[in-house]
Amino acid sequence: MRAFGFLLAALGIALGAFGAHALKGSLSPELLNTWETAVRYQMYAAFGIQLGCLQKGSHRPVWFLALGWLLFSGSLYLLCLTGLRWLGAITPLGGLAMIAGWLLLGREALKHE
Repeated sequence: MRAFGFLLAALGIALGAFGAHALKGSLSPELLNTWETAVRYQMYAAFGIQLGCLQKGSHRPVWFLALGWLLFSGSLYLLCLTGLRWLGAITPLGGLAMIAGWLLLGREALKHE
């Protein structure tokens, strides 16, 4: 799973560049901002996944972060590419999963101090 975190970070860089260059002329400034938010939160998830894999204890936080990335960033990427606004309703579920993942990482850290 740690390799997945590194892959997710590399993909985040690639998607950030894609948004800045390939999508700049086809997306509105609002959607470009949405794309950048998806990339930024993908990087947060990648970082958390890597940290979670280094911790002792449960890997449940890693799975919450991965699910959060998929729902949060994935829904925003699709929204930008398809224009389907209803996908925005999925985004907060991803945010909640990422929050849970980070809180679980903190709980695991407290257990092993």
